[in-house]
Amino acid sequence: MSKFLKGTFILLIAGLITRVLGFINRIVIARSIGEEGVGLYMMAFPTFILVVTLTQMGLPVAISKNVAEAEAKGNFAEIKKILVVSLAITISLSLIFTPALLLLAPLLSKTLFTDPRTFYPLIAIAPVVPVIAISSVLRGYFQGRQQMRPSAISQILEQFVRISLIAVMTSAFLPYGIEYAAAAAMIASVIGELVSLIYLMTTFKLKKRFRLRKKFFQFVHSGKQTFKDLMDIALPTMGSRMIGSVAWFFEPIVVVHSLALAGVVTVEATKQYGALTGFAMPLLMLPSFITFSLATSLVPAISEANTQNNKKLIEYRLQQALRFAFLSGGLAVVVLYVLADPLMQLMYGSAKGSYFIRLMAPFFLFYYYQGPLQAVLQALNLARAAMINSLIGAIVKTAVIFLLASQASFGINGVAIGILVGFVLVTVLHFATVLKKISFSFYVRDYVKGFLVMGGSGWLGYWSFAHLILNEPLTIRVLLSLLAMGSSYIVLVLMLGLIKRDELKRIPWIGNIFA
Repeated sequence: MSKFLKGTFILLIAGLITRVLGFINRIVIARSIGEEGVGLYMMAFPTFILVVTLTQMGLPVAISKNVAEAEAKGNFAEIKKILVVSLAITISLSLIFTPALLLLAPLLSKTLFTDPRTFYPLIAIAPVVPVIAISSVLRGYFQGRQQMRPSAISQILEQFVRISLIAVMTSAFLPYGIEYAAAAAMIASVIGELVSLIYLMTTFKLKKRFRLRKKFFQFVHSGKQTFKDLMDIALPTMGSRMIGSVAWFFEPIVVVHSLALAGVVTVEATKQYGALTGFAMPLLMLPSFITFSLATSLVPAISEANTQNNKKLIEYRLQQALRFAFLSGGLAVVVLYVLADPLMQLMYGSAKGSYFIRLMAPFFLFYYYQGPLQAVLQALNLARAAMINSLIGAIVKTAVIFLLASQASFGINGVAIGILVGFVLVTVLHFATVLKKISFSFYVRDYVKGFLVMGGSGWLGYWSFAHLILNEPLTIRVLLSLLAMGSSYIVLVLMLGLIKRDELKRIPWIGNIFA
C-alpha cells in the first residue's frame, strides 16, 4: 500500500474515533447546560480559533510540505532547521497572543458579543494557546514524513481525556451558573490538549533522528532561508485560515446584532445560534473527518509528486480524494436528511435544529470537497489563490447573513443560508483554480450513478423507518433504517463500479473480501 493510502487510512480510523468521542462530548454538554450554555460555548469558541490561527501562522501545512521535500532529498539538517525555526515562531507568538486574549476578554464579552457571560469561557480557554502552538509544529513534522500514526493517536488521546472530564466538570460548576459550566467545558479541552502534547513530545524523542535542543539558537540564527521558504507557504495559508477564523469570530457578533434588528432578544438569539451551531452543524460536519484525513495526506503526497513533476500522479491522487469525498459525503447527506428528527431526539433529547439539517444537508457535498481541493492548492504553491477564494467566500457569507438574518421573515434561517452560500462559493472557486493548474477529467456518468445510489438508499431508509417495527423503541427503528441505508448504499456503489477493484484490494484486512 502507498504511503498516501496508508496515511489516509490511519487518519480515517482516528478521525472516526475522535468524531464519535466528540459527539459524545457535545451530547454531554448539550444535556448538561442546554441550548443557552451551548450558545455561550459556541460564541467564545471562534475567538479561541482566531487566536490559535494567529499563533500557528499557517505553519503546520508549510512544515508538512517542506519536510516532505527535504525528506525526499535526505536532507535531515534542513528538517531540523524547519522544526527549530517553526518552534521559535510559534512559541514567541503564543507569548504575545495569550496575554492579549486575557486582557481583551472583558471588552469582547460586553461590547462585541453583548453577553457578559462569555467572559468566563474566554478566560478558561486562553492557557491552551501555547500548547496547541507547539503540538501543531510536531504534527506538521510527522505528517511531512508521512507518519500519520502519532497525529492520529494524539487526537484520540485529546478527545478521550476531554470526554472523561467534561461531564464531571460541567456538573461541578453548573450550580454557580451556566457561564461557569461553559467555562468548565473549555477547561476540559485545555487538559485534553495538554495530554496530547505530552504524547507528541514523547513520541518525537523516541523517533527523532537528531537532538532538537542541541545548537537550537544557532539553527534559529542560520535559518533565514528556511524562514523565507516556510513563510512562502505559511503566510497565504494563514491568510486563508485567518479569513475563515475572522469570519467565524464576527459571525456570532453579526448574528446577534442582525437578529436584534429582526426583533429577537439577546437570550433567544443565543439559544437559536446554539441550536444551529451547537446541535445541527456538528452533525452536518461529521463526514469532514474523512475529507480532513484526505487533505492532511494529500499535502505531502502531492508535494512529493509535484517535486518529481509527475502531473499524472497528481491528477490520479486528486481524483481518488474527490471520489472518496463524494461517496462518503453522499451517504452522510442521505442519512442526515432522512433521519434528521430522530437523530436529534436521540442525541440531544430535543428535535430543535433538525430543520437546519434538512435545509443544509444537500449542499454539504460542496463542503466535503473543500478540504481536499484546498490541500492540493497548498501543495501546488497556490496557497495565495486559496486565500483569495476564502476571502471572497467570507465576505459574501457575512453579507448574506446580515441581509437575511436582520429580516423577521428569515431570522436564524438567514444565518443558515449565509453559511451555505459561503462554503459553496469557496468550493467552486477552489475547483476553478485547480483546473487552471492541472488537467482534470470530469466523469459525469459516475456522478449520475452516485446520485441514483443516494436516491435509492435514501428511499429505502425512509420506508423502513416509516413502516417497519413501529412499536419498537426509537433507537431500534433508527438503527434498522441506518442498516438499510448503509448496506444498500455500499452494495449499489460496488455493483455500479464506483470504487475500483484495485482500490478495494489496498484497504487493509477487508479489501480482498470486497474486491
